Amino acid sequence: MTAAASMTGAGSAGAPKRGRPTISDVAAHAGVSKGLVSFALNDRPGVSAETRDRILASAQELGWRPSVRARSLSVDRSFALGLVIGRNADVIAADPFFHAFIAGVESEFSMSGQVLVLAAATPGREEAETYRGLAADKRVDGVILTDLRAGDERVPLVVELGLAAVTLGRPDQDSPFPAVSVDDGAGIRTAVDHLAALGHRRIAHVAGPDTMLHGHRRTVAFESAMREAGLDDPIVVTTDFSASEGARATRALLERAVRPTAIVYSNDHMALAGISVARRAGIAVPEELSVTGFDNTDLADHVFPSLTSVATDAVAWGAVAARTLLSSIAGHAPGDVQLDAPRLVVRESTARPPT
Repeated sequence: MTAAASMTGAGSAGAPKRGRPTISDVAAHAGVSKGLVSFALNDRPGVSAETRDRILASAQELGWRPSVRARSLSVDRSFALGLVIGRNADVIAADPFFHAFIAGVESEFSMSGQVLVLAAATPGREEAETYRGLAADKRVDGVILTDLRAGDERVPLVVELGLAAVTLGRPDQDSPFPAVSVDDGAGIRTAVDHLAALGHRRIAHVAGPDTMLHGHRRTVAFESAMREAGLDDPIVVTTDFSASEGARATRALLERAVRPTAIVYSNDHMALAGISVARRAGIAVPEELSVTGFDNTDLADHVFPSLTSVATDAVAWGAVAARTLLSSIAGHAPGDVQLDAPRLVVRESTARPPT
């Protein structure tokens, strides 16, 4: 519309004002009935995949967004879903994995009119009370359980609270909830195999907390890969996944009488902190120390030396977890989902060991 036309329209008392798009607008645009639009937008059965895709595309093109207040008044639902992360807030803020994962969750929730309620809580009583608070008066319809722990008390708690849920990874106990998993142990094994092929024998692992199932799985995978390759006794230092703990672990490893020639880190920002520690100590990377990370964050390709890292798709993981949870809430009883295995992206931070 030109500036002149816009001014004319604004000055015409009888000109209709265009409000927010309605379901009727979406139906007309997609060439279907309002009832079919309602079924598709609420992820109910009875709509073909092709028609559902056309309706969702029309809604996106028109900029349609559901009125959460109107929907929650018409049905016994809040149209809000919870993500409680049991880690230190500073660790969450610094870890790019969570940013990417949440972006994937939001990409699905926004299209279906869901609101994401995000909370950080200390594992234990505070965490349990956070879940109870979210369940009170149906503030959320379901939750995503991350960082599963051994004998995780959240699984029976969420069952008790009557919430739908999806777990990231499979719990080590009976669970009625679908799991969305990735074989992160396979990623660690590829890193060890890569370093072994370069000729490294003294390889250390800077791990996450052993109380977290995925941290424990990565440690077990590291030790197993070392044994299978016939390498020297594996060295493992546990951390809380933070960059500061990664730096501390690196200093301890480099102060050993016989230091490792390679370190496998359990995430990228610990690996980047480790590279800084090594370079400040006058140890060249990769000439004297090879380094691998995990998650293949954006920075991995832009630092110097660029970081060899295990690539996982955190955005896709978030999107699949969100879709699985929405399907569960809709009563579809989705099964477990196994994501593609991680792959190693080789860059400048790994090389043959010093002779």
